[in-house]
This record gives sequence, C-alpha cells and structure tokens, in this order.
Amino acid sequence: MNALDIASAARQLDLTDPPEGFVDNPFPFYDALLAHAPVLPQPDGSVLLSRHRDLDRIYRDTGLYSSDKKAAFGPKFGVGSPLFEHHTTSLVFSDPPLHTRVRKIMTSALTPRAIARMEPGLIETVDHLLDAMEAKGRVDLIEDFASTIPIQIIGNLLDVPMDERGPLRDWSLAILGALEPALTDEQLARGHRAVEEFKAYLSDLVARRRAAPGDPETDVLTRLIRGDGADEKLSEIELLQNCIFILNAGHETTTNLIGNGLALLNDNPDQKRRLLDDPELITPAVEEVLRFRSPNQFGNRETTEEIELDGLRIPAGSNLHLCIGAANRDPEVFEDPTRFDIGRKPNRHLAFAGGPHVCVGLTLARMEGRIAIGRLLARFPDYRLLEGRVRGGRIRFRGYASLPAEL
Repeated sequence: MNALDIASAARQLDLTDPPEGFVDNPFPFYDALLAHAPVLPQPDGSVLLSRHRDLDRIYRDTGLYSSDKKAAFGPKFGVGSPLFEHHTTSLVFSDPPLHTRVRKIMTSALTPRAIARMEPGLIETVDHLLDAMEAKGRVDLIEDFASTIPIQIIGNLLDVPMDERGPLRDWSLAILGALEPALTDEQLARGHRAVEEFKAYLSDLVARRRAAPGDPETDVLTRLIRGDGADEKLSEIELLQNCIFILNAGHETTTNLIGNGLALLNDNPDQKRRLLDDPELITPAVEEVLRFRSPNQFGNRETTEEIELDGLRIPAGSNLHLCIGAANRDPEVFEDPTRFDIGRKPNRHLAFAGGPHVCVGLTLARMEGRIAIGRLLARFPDYRLLEGRVRGGRIRFRGYASLPAEL
C-alpha cells in the first residue's frame, strides 16, 4: 500500500477485520491513525484511541474508566466459561476491591530487594542457555533463549517444580491468544481448554503448597495462599486465576521484549555497534525496545459515564481500545518517533500502561531484558539473524514465534 492507501485504510480500520498488511506491519497504520483518526469508532460500538495524552489520562482515571471486563467478555467468551472466569478474575481486568487485594500481595512480594535477590539466578539461567546455544551454533533465539527465560523466572517465583514446567508456555499462549479482537472457533476452544488444564494443575500445586508451605520471602504462591499484604485472603478461584495471570503476564510479554530487542539490534547495526561500544546503554536500550516494539500493543478500558473526545460522544459502558503501539510513536511526545534510538531521553513510553494498573512486574521485566540482551550481545557480538523469521501473528501482542540465527 502507498501512503494514501494506508491513510484511507486507517480511517476505516476495523480491529476485528484489519486491512491487508496490518498484522505483519501495523506501524504505518498507527502513524496514519495519529495523523488522521486518533479517535476512531469501531463497527461494534467500541472506540480505538491512539494518542499518548489520551491513553495517559485514561490510565490514571480509574473512576471514569473501568478495567472490569465482564460486560465485554460475556459475549466474547460466554458468561461462566473458563476464559470468562479467568479474564474477569485476574488482576489486569479487575477493579477494586479485588484489584487492590491481589496487587497488595504481589507488590509485597516483588520489592526491589526481592527482585535484586533474583538477579544471580537469572544470570545463571541466561549463561546456561548461552552455553547450550554456543554448542549448537545455529539457533532459534525464541525457542532456545527468549521464551525459556521468563518461564524459568516466573516458575521460580511460584516455585513450580522444574519437571512440571513443560506445558506452561502452550497454556499461556492459548489463553492470551484468546484476547485477540477476532477469534476462530478453534482458538476459542483452545483457550477454554488451556484454562481448565492450567486450573487443574494449579489446584494440585496449591494443595501441595498448603501441606508444605514454602519460604514466603521467595515463594509468591505461599504469599498468595496466606494473603500476605492484603486485608483478606483470596478465594480459591481468585487464587488459581491470579496464579495463571502471573505466569501469563510474565511470559509472553517478556519473551517478546527479549526477541524484539535482539531483532531490532540485528536490523539496526549502527545501534548494535553503539551498544557494543558502550554497554552502559543497555538500560535505555531496553526502554527504547519497549517503546519502539511494545510487547503488548493494546490495552482496554470501559467508560463508566458518557464522555466526549474530539467531538465524538461515547456512551457509558463503551469499550475503548487503547493502542499502546501508536501512542509510543506519537510525535507530540517523542522526537523523530519512527527512529530506533537506544539512547533516547526522555522516553515516556506506555509499554507498561500507567496509573494504578501500571504493570506490577515492570522492574522484573526490565531486569530480564537487560540481562538477557546484554549478556547475549557480550557473548556473541557478531550474532546475525537468518532468513525465515516468523512473526507471532497477533494484533494485541507483538513478537516473534521464531528467530533463526547464527552465533
């Protein structure tokens, strides 16, 4: 498509039936949305928003914009279905008091001191993977590296036995995949099945942990069971669904952060050389990866009252699609936003959302990205991607399913 065609397609963009090329490369469409249709009604009555200032304000206003998705997810998943129960009980799609109770427990476990204690184990995990890859020479940076790291880290947080971690990634992909704007019957069935299998596994794990509690200083599952930091304990359903949430939230997005970072450095050799020459740039480099290729491209809120944006009256109860990927390219906020600049400052990206719902694991995710990308680059400075990279094929989550590489 040329620029005029993209601008025209953006003005009519329907997330449930995106135009040709959007899934593979949405960024020209995002730029056109920002320029021509930053507040775009959708055929189903929802509204697509792309400006940084709109998203930033909405994330901070929990009175006018709700995270509760029962009304939106009832028709999508079926009231009472496994996916409905999961996505309306987990931290990200809930309002107080549930959100407050669960978040207090998680923040009490993910203190800066607790995360600092995880760093040696993370370095050991990364170095072990790098050793294994060196022996192979040709590798898949997703399968052999990026996807393995967060599964091990979150598995350690919940103290999931090593020999029981095999199914976690597939369950996570199936459940998060059901958040796409449009689903096939097969995707829906796979998501429901994954929730049921995941719950059954966690019910057994929780029973074992109740019988033999772990160290609450290092075992988040034990803290969740005890209700540490909250005014009251979680119900059994709340406990199970938020364990699923922790594993899901920490897995695909961090996999995408690491994979996207390695791909961007490969595709921008000047920035790769800059980082090799000055390894201290790894911290702002991770922030720029988060901005430039946000692992999570969309958030959602629901209006609690009628609002007006750019002259459009939006009724109470309307679903808002918050396009993080576009907001992070907003020229009102970012100078030369289409340029990948690992030294960018300031960098007020919204990759972790904002307000009371800002990602509870953001410090851990940043540490994983910094150590994984930094240590791979130091060990294999001449790594290069080979033909055959495969994108994840998602609208909501941006990453790769496969990144063949030669070290």
